Amino acid sequence: MEDIAEELRVAIGRFVRATREGADSLPPIRAEAMGYLSREGPMSIAELAAYRGVRHQSMSRVVGDLEALGFVARAPDPADARAFVITLTPAGESALQADRAARRDWVAAAIEARLTPAEGAMLRAVPALLHRLAGFGDKRRPEGSGDKRGPEGSGEGRKLGSSGDGGKLGSSGDGGRLGGFGDKRTPGDSGDERKGVQ
Repeated sequence: MEDIAEELRVAIGRFVRATREGADSLPPIRAEAMGYLSREGPMSIAELAAYRGVRHQSMSRVVGDLEALGFVARAPDPADARAFVITLTPAGESALQADRAARRDWVAAAIEARLTPAEGAMLRAVPALLHRLAGFGDKRRPEGSGDKRGPEGSGEGRKLGSSGDGGKLGSSGDGGRLGGFGDKRTPGDSGDERKGVQ
């Protein structure tokens, strides 16, 4: 399993970076904070910092930047009248949805440009598998509850690494091709692979 784990680590890291470079309209840390608020509802700065794994002071600066842009606002904390929570404003929700739509369109264009119809069909099992892997060690929800989470709501899929789906994800043929969409170098250039997550 170590070989497929390493290929996944490199391919997913490259794919995420390529998507950000090709489509992001919001800095990653701002988009992540706004995403938490969109999914979980109003949160304190301390809660946002814990979700992101950063110091309170760092998240406080991010919230200040978002507040200046009109993307978030402060509201009284229903559980503590002396405290406040951060909420996503309509303008913030609109900016977040636009950012997500740009990423979605980039991924769709990459799939159409780089993969055959058969390879594209193989990808349908991948989101459910990645959601299950992402829930490994997650203490915020019961075991197994994350299998069908995510915007696509796809089903279980086959076990990672089985013939067809998992075995190809992150291989030199698939992960490198999607991650290299928009790359000015020749597709499949071996130099691209040096950009894996460190």
